[in-house]
Amino acid sequence: MSEIKNRIDFVFIFDVKDGNPNGDPDAGNLPRVDAETGYGLVTDVCLKRKVRNYVQIAKAGQCGNDILVKSKEISGQEVFINGEIRKMYKEDLGLDLKVKDKAPANKVNEGRIAMCKRFFDVRTFGAVLSTGPNAGQVRGAVQMTFARSQNVIVPEEHALTVCAARDEDKAYDSQVGIQGRKATVPYGLYVCHGFISANLAKQTGFSEEDLELFWDALKNMFDVDRSAARGLMSAQKLIVFKHDSVLGNAPANKLFDLVKVEKVCDGAPRSFSDYTVTIDKSGLPANVTVENLI
Repeated sequence: MSEIKNRIDFVFIFDVKDGNPNGDPDAGNLPRVDAETGYGLVTDVCLKRKVRNYVQIAKAGQCGNDILVKSKEISGQEVFINGEIRKMYKEDLGLDLKVKDKAPANKVNEGRIAMCKRFFDVRTFGAVLSTGPNAGQVRGAVQMTFARSQNVIVPEEHALTVCAARDEDKAYDSQVGIQGRKATVPYGLYVCHGFISANLAKQTGFSEEDLELFWDALKNMFDVDRSAARGLMSAQKLIVFKHDSVLGNAPANKLFDLVKVEKVCDGAPRSFSDYTVTIDKSGLPANVTVENLI
C-alpha cells in the first residue's frame, strides 16, 4: 500500500432533478433546507452512506475493504458493531471476549489498528469503537462538509394515488385513491467540500489505493443508489487540490474560493447546463496543483 504524503482538499458538485436528495426525518422527510435562506442541504452522513454502499458492492468480500457500518438493504444482514469488534479481537488478536467483556487496556490500541486494517470506512471516515468490547476511537483521514445548493429550492409535494386494494376485510373504496404524498426538489445543484489529512491517513492506514477507491465511489455512487424517491442524482464535478506537503501550502477556504459556480439562465435553473463551473487557476498558490476528475 502506498502512503499518502500530501494534504488534499476537494470540491464535489452533484445535482438532483425531480427527487429528494436527503429527507429530514424531523420534517416529515421533506428535503433538507436551510430555514433562513431556503438553500437546500445534504448532510455529510448521507454522502458517506452512499460511499459505503458503493464500496460494499464494488469490493464485496475483499479482504481489507469490508464496511463496518453496513446497510442492511445492501448486505441483507443485520450487523452489530460490537459483534464485529469481538470478532476482530478473536480472529486477529486471539482474545475470546464474551458479550459483556471489555478488552484489556493494553490491547485497545492493537484493536484499533486491526479495525482500520479490516474496514475501509473506519480508516476513511473514522469510528467510535469505544463501546462494548472497546477498540478505541478513530479519527478518519477524510472529512466532508454538508453539501449546499447553489439556488434557493422550493420543494414540491405530490399526491400519490393507489388503484389496488390490499385487505379483503376492509371497504374497497377506503383503500384506493389518494393514499400518500411525495416531496421532490425540481432541480438543485449542490456543492460539498472535503479534506484529506496525510497525517491522519498515516495513523489509520488510509492509502493511495484507498484514495482511488474513494474517488471512484464519489464518481459512481449515485448509479448504485437509485430509488424512485431520489429522482435523477448525478455527480457533475470533482475538483481536487493537491498540496506538495503533509501540512499543506494554502488555507482550504482560499482554494475553494477559486471555484466559481454561476447561474447563466434567466429563470429558475432546471439542469446542470444552467450553470457554469470555472476554476481561477491564475490565483492558484505555489506548490498546489488542481485536477478535475470529472
